[in-house]
Amino acid sequence: MTILLIEDEEPAAKRLQKMLHEIIPDAAVSENIVSVSSAIKWFNENEQPDLIISDIQLSDGLSFEIFKSVGILCPVIFTTAYDEYAIEAFKVNSIDYLLKPIKKEDLEKAIAKFKKLSAINPSPAIDFTNLLQALKQPGTDYKKRFVVRYGEHIKTIDIADVVYFYTEDKITFLCTKDSRRFVIDFNLDALDSGLDPLKFFRINRQYIIGIHAIADMFAYTKSRVLIKLNPPAKHETIVSTERSADFKLWLGGEK
Repeated sequence: MTILLIEDEEPAAKRLQKMLHEIIPDAAVSENIVSVSSAIKWFNENEQPDLIISDIQLSDGLSFEIFKSVGILCPVIFTTAYDEYAIEAFKVNSIDYLLKPIKKEDLEKAIAKFKKLSAINPSPAIDFTNLLQALKQPGTDYKKRFVVRYGEHIKTIDIADVVYFYTEDKITFLCTKDSRRFVIDFNLDALDSGLDPLKFFRINRQYIIGIHAIADMFAYTKSRVLIKLNPPAKHETIVSTERSADFKLWLGGEK
């Protein structure tokens, strides 16, 4: 059996590899893939494994994007840090999942289920589009707070105090209501999938803004929208052309 791991947290990947070798000693566990982009590249250059074990949230987005880009024929076991309530969305799709931190007995059961299902149907059909929509339905466990460091101090920031996120020199920052800015260990792709879409919207490649951060808006060229944020942003914040239509729907609570 060949198994491909897709996991962006190195300690979690090593622990998973160790458990797999204990459960299936003769399995060939491949190198660990850490991002959506590297996974797509891997699939384009290699034969598909017998089984994929993949985290849902990777450093550059949701792993479902991999399966939308590449025709996956083998079964997938997802791992996730979401709580039991959020995971109900995935049960209806007949997909195995493991709740982090992963327990060895849970992994053993998932492998046993994989073997049983593979004997019945070697190539199960998986609707990843529906999974992606399920993740965004009400009840999803959206990000509630962030842990940040400043100097030698560590503090938590509630999502209600965050007005927008932005990137600068490949570093992601969050800005609070009182104009304080903190570095966070997330990129905008990962944030975009973990924030409540009713409250936050990604206006371009550099900014995700909160509805409560909008101080004023102006019509701009090519049907775009110029936004003035409160607190003021360090950069000019313009809704990109391709996002303008969805942005206007979002403003009206329709998206």
